[in-house]
Amino acid sequence: MKYKVTVFLLFCLFSVGILGCDKIKPEMFQKAAAKKSVELVAVKGPVVARINNVPVGLEDLNQEIDSYNASVPSDKPEAKITTKEQKVNYLKNEVIRRMLLAQHATDIGLERNEEVMRALEKTKAQLLVLELVKQETDNVDVPSKEIEDYYNTYKEQLKKPEERQLREICVSTEQEAKDITIQLLQGSDFATLAKDHSKTPSAKNGGDLGFIAKGKKSAQFDQVAFSGALEVGGISSIFKSPDGYCILKLEAKKGGELRSLTEMWDDIKRGLTFLKQQQKIEQLIGKLSRDAKIEVYEGEIK
Repeated sequence: MKYKVTVFLLFCLFSVGILGCDKIKPEMFQKAAAKKSVELVAVKGPVVARINNVPVGLEDLNQEIDSYNASVPSDKPEAKITTKEQKVNYLKNEVIRRMLLAQHATDIGLERNEEVMRALEKTKAQLLVLELVKQETDNVDVPSKEIEDYYNTYKEQLKKPEERQLREICVSTEQEAKDITIQLLQGSDFATLAKDHSKTPSAKNGGDLGFIAKGKKSAQFDQVAFSGALEVGGISSIFKSPDGYCILKLEAKKGGELRSLTEMWDDIKRGLTFLKQQQKIEQLIGKLSRDAKIEVYEGEIK
């Protein structure tokens, strides 16, 4: 998620929820600025409103609206603010109302409230960390050769996940499974035998499990179901699973194809960029830790 959205979400963590989870600008908390034309933080873009001499900049308003729009569910695009009229309404009904409350809270001394001061200090620290991380990692680059080397090393693991359409028959005893296997070898219909004998929920569908990937059932199941020896139309040997003594039939396969470097380029680059960013931050933390005096009083932790 983009940096500005992350900042918006951080504010939501301590918002009292009076007017929703909107991003309040620093000047909205400045008591001096509330009564005088004092701008401790310059506004961005043309001034679109002043509330007791505290200005609201167009760019700040648009950034806040962008953050709001980013939080709107994808299935409700009509809830997004897109027109000039909607922006004006948001300014009047959300930003100005919130600033009036924030200024009044400052006037009555709530900015000196211990809980408020503690929350502001925590948020300040979080914002400083976000900005530091952004500055430290903005220039991280991944050369093309590293992307190519990664692809060539791990291309087998980058294949599209294979899915197999399978039918199953699971019974309580090994002897029952052996008897059913004999019937299958003699040409009996797998689906019919599954309906008549299998004790799993899939029995009503002739044992059909549909297309499934590895990890959806037991390890014993995966070992047999995804074996290279099991061909389409083939019947597996009997195996023991948590469902009992089972036999599988492979109906079809899909997936498992090797993705091209072109297909994977952006994903690999994003992954390697993130890894390098993490490594850079860990190196910085390591250096800071070595230079810092850190004391932990474990006995005080109850």
